[in-house]
Amino acid sequence: MALQQGNISIHAQNIMPIIKRWLYSDKDIFIRELVSNGCDAITKQKMLAPGSEEDYKVTVTVDEKTGEIRFSDNGIGMTAEEVEKYINQVAFSGAEEFLKNYEGDEKGGIIGHFGLGFYSAFMVADQVTIETQSGSEGAAPVRWVSEDGMAFTMAEGSRTRRGTDIILHIAEEEKEFTQEYRVREVLYRYCGFMNTPVYLEVVKEEPPVTDVNQPEGEAAPAIEVKEPVRINPNAALWLKAPKDCTEEEYKQFYRDVFHTYEDPLFYVHLNVDYPFNLKGILYFPKLTNDFGTREGEIKLFSGQVFVADNIKEVIPEFLMLLKGVIDCPDLPLNVSRSFLQNDGYVKKLSAYITRKVADKLTGLFNTERDKYESYWEDIHPFVKYGCMRDNKFFEQVKDTLLYKTTTGAHVTLSEYLSKNEGKLGKKVIYTSDPTRQSASIAQYDAEGIDVVVMDALIDLNFVSFVEYSAGVEGLSFARVDADAATFTKEQTEDEKLKNQADEKKLADLFTHATGNDDLTVQVSALKDATLPGMLVQDEQGRRFSEMGKIYGQDFKLPEKYTLVLNAENAVVKSLLAAEDGEKRDMMAAQVYDLARMSTRPLEKDEVTAFLARSNKLLELLCR
Repeated sequence: MALQQGNISIHAQNIMPIIKRWLYSDKDIFIRELVSNGCDAITKQKMLAPGSEEDYKVTVTVDEKTGEIRFSDNGIGMTAEEVEKYINQVAFSGAEEFLKNYEGDEKGGIIGHFGLGFYSAFMVADQVTIETQSGSEGAAPVRWVSEDGMAFTMAEGSRTRRGTDIILHIAEEEKEFTQEYRVREVLYRYCGFMNTPVYLEVVKEEPPVTDVNQPEGEAAPAIEVKEPVRINPNAALWLKAPKDCTEEEYKQFYRDVFHTYEDPLFYVHLNVDYPFNLKGILYFPKLTNDFGTREGEIKLFSGQVFVADNIKEVIPEFLMLLKGVIDCPDLPLNVSRSFLQNDGYVKKLSAYITRKVADKLTGLFNTERDKYESYWEDIHPFVKYGCMRDNKFFEQVKDTLLYKTTTGAHVTLSEYLSKNEGKLGKKVIYTSDPTRQSASIAQYDAEGIDVVVMDALIDLNFVSFVEYSAGVEGLSFARVDADAATFTKEQTEDEKLKNQADEKKLADLFTHATGNDDLTVQVSALKDATLPGMLVQDEQGRRFSEMGKIYGQDFKLPEKYTLVLNAENAVVKSLLAAEDGEKRDMMAAQVYDLARMSTRPLEKDEVTAFLARSNKLLELLCR
């Protein structure tokens, strides 16, 4: 073959697609691209020689001393004409052209576009060499060399076996890519599930060993080639049909991919060929109430080649709390987020994934409710977040939303309303702190009214969302300390008039004793005669203030409480009859603090004052 020199042909009509789609922001992507090209070459060869027993593989060899990385495959190879066509004309797709002409039954499995992916090598190399030998009869080997991706030399090569070597001489400023650990990390990330075996081989220079009989200064370093290590020994489980996967395989795959000893709660296996090609497995790990600080890990693949983590344009945002793999072979490897945002195909993918997750949840609820309830504590933050972020998801799962009661039972909204409607109407009573609010919960228990536990960070927003979105007219949520009406006896008109007169006297006493001028005092007959009073706070006002604290906004709203005093309690009657004085003020302050402590903790200074006052009252009792 005669020596040939020239320039790479780039036509104006070809360069614009490259500019638009060349989105390699990370230089290490060249490893993925060149390994993908090797896998493509092997896939083509398999199509031409079906049933071959040849040991197909791609080997990546790192040589730190020479500063080179070599990508070797035993695939189809290229003739001089094919190098001219697929390398020297950059925008031509070798994969696309091959599939167009191939007359086999299986047209698929080719990952990328050889020309474009190949040129990613020039991001890190100051010289790139191709040594290739086509399997075509009579084809001569070809050597192609370029230092800048534009000028090249092409001549007859030295390769004797079918396949291709791509040798990169790494630029001085990119020497990290001659380090074994760096290349291994990139290979595991991008190529860990490729269908073709991929090996990493490392050439290392061993320290010189001096023989006692060897003249001084003549010791030479030994060159050691490490045994090649298989990068992708694990099969891509998501490509198997769900019926062919065992429970243990799903769990082991989860442990291997996400480097954890924990098992997932359950999983969703995605497997669809029409109207789009989508495979994957989504795992539900154990979530915490404070899930805002926790990130999931959804790995996006294209034809078993890793593309990126957590691309929200393909995977709905709320599903990123999960872990899993999604494989969309119809997505290009060098996909851009701007492309994804406006692509109708991608929107259909996202909607399908959401629907399949919802189907899994409703299926568990309908067929294995006991198991579903056992998962609820771990998955409810995710489910609630998904409902608030995606209305279609909410519509699909709203009947499966559970509310855990203080007795440990799990009920749906309709079940709760049906059981308690005669006592509460369309109201749901909840607690945000079962321990702190136990006194108030006990009163509802005494009335036979269920109290649901809403103690997750997300619940403050979720109760408002359900009130608005559940489609139940008049639905409202109230915390156990939001209202005392349930515990109040019916009163005659005379009793109401007397209580109103007592309210004025007691209001003056309690505002003076507590120093809280915004305190509202109400006198009623509570069903529990042993209870001096209850402190209640308006539900909506409290939610508004708490949301401000969560989102870091200091609204500086005064906390307005209503102290409901029990007209039939001995302590309250004593306060009405007692003369003004220190003892009366201390008793009033003590009643107020006890009422507060049944709903929320006292602050530091308040605790000090409460303890000092309690000791003083004990002294008075001893006299």
